[in-house]
Amino acid sequence: MDAAIEDGVDILSLSLGGPPFEFFEDSIALGAFAAIRNGIFVSCSAGNEGPGYSTLSNEAPWILTVGASSIDRKISASAKLGNGKEFHGESAFQPKDFAPMLLPLVYAGENGNESCAFCAPGSLESVDVQGKVVLCEIGGDIARIDKGQEVKKAGGAAMILMNSEIRGYTTLADPHVLPAAHVSYQAGLEIKEYINSTSAPTATVLFRGTIIGDPVAPVVASFSSRGPNNVSPGILKPDIIGPGLNILAAWPVSLDHAFPPMNMISGTSMSCPHLSGIAALLKNSHPDWSPAAIKSAIMTTAHKANLEGEPILDQWLEPADVFATGSGHVNPLQANDPGLIYDIEPNDYIPYLCGLGYTDKQVGTILQQKVRCSEVKIIEEAQLNYPSFSIEMGNTSQSYTRTVTNVGPANSTYVVEVEAPLAVEMSISPATLTFQEVKEKLTYLVEFIPEDESLRGNNTFVQGSIKWVSLSGEYSVSIPISVIFN
Repeated sequence: MDAAIEDGVDILSLSLGGPPFEFFEDSIALGAFAAIRNGIFVSCSAGNEGPGYSTLSNEAPWILTVGASSIDRKISASAKLGNGKEFHGESAFQPKDFAPMLLPLVYAGENGNESCAFCAPGSLESVDVQGKVVLCEIGGDIARIDKGQEVKKAGGAAMILMNSEIRGYTTLADPHVLPAAHVSYQAGLEIKEYINSTSAPTATVLFRGTIIGDPVAPVVASFSSRGPNNVSPGILKPDIIGPGLNILAAWPVSLDHAFPPMNMISGTSMSCPHLSGIAALLKNSHPDWSPAAIKSAIMTTAHKANLEGEPILDQWLEPADVFATGSGHVNPLQANDPGLIYDIEPNDYIPYLCGLGYTDKQVGTILQQKVRCSEVKIIEEAQLNYPSFSIEMGNTSQSYTRTVTNVGPANSTYVVEVEAPLAVEMSISPATLTFQEVKEKLTYLVEFIPEDESLRGNNTFVQGSIKWVSLSGEYSVSIPISVIFN
């Protein structure tokens, strides 16, 4: 990272991560701070440890932390059963010569052997799968393509790969070695039920190629790591989600010896570079914007709804919460003209870091300069001028300020719209912001008032938002809120 800074780069994109460390021990956070000090934007993967909470990597507030979502393109491979039911799935392998005729269907784990259920290497040697469609389960630390390799080696004609419960409806388009369909957990349960309901179950796989226009996209991918933030709970993470499921990506070798070396990859390692590219476009369009300004533009203009106009869903097709989506799904066009931004200068992090309880030496390690926290007016985490709020709520009110910079028209007025979290009263002062000039800064105060004492102490979390809407109707500047009752 230091070498990249010396090279004069504008953007650092890191599809890297690991367990959370304190920022002064986190090499990526340290390198990223040096980068933003030099005006370099840094985006990092949120991690692929979801869908559990507190599974994030790269939690520092000077990093754009990126989760993964689906796009509206599916590479269709459906499992069709002998009873006429069809379950939509995916596969990047789309054979032209596979006849869609019904074949005998067998569940590899029907004998209770877990190794067989996972279609582990060598597990099907004693199972009769010759010429059959084989139902295999995700898991067992066995790669999905390796499961198909085992089915093929044992003489199977095709594979249906069912999700584990935790993966829900997130299906992957892999370059399988035989006709295959990766289907949801719910579909897998129904296929098992069908197998047990008849003495001669049959199935086939239908391939329909690329289908554009999935109405529920974007959906948060099951693997995308979730908040809350482990190291700094007062900073809401992830910041944003972007395309990270079934993404066509460059690859070292050709997988089928026919096409250029490409692969279909899923992960926050795919969504992070999408956001890095968008940041590069914004940097080119606004060369005077700081890394924090670019981040704010991306976050405050994000989509909150899917293509149907409904709330973004998670891997169980339930409304995704703020610890899965952050600000929402990236909206590149709107980010180029956000109206208002929440800016942060590198030295603004000093009172924040001192407020985390770090020693002078630890803060100095991050900043690469001498710091005396005793001489600094420290702030609480939620007071950092971040384009979101993450509040740990007790039984008393909390107040914080935010400062916005006008990057829209010179004469413009914004009015606030508040979606208060459940059991929290909110007060915004002033409720109207009127700007006379471009780059003018105005500050507003936010008060969070607990309303329901019954929620205290059980780590319940609720969510909401603050939105500044211009009277012209041209701009809508939104920041998410999470409140945890401790």
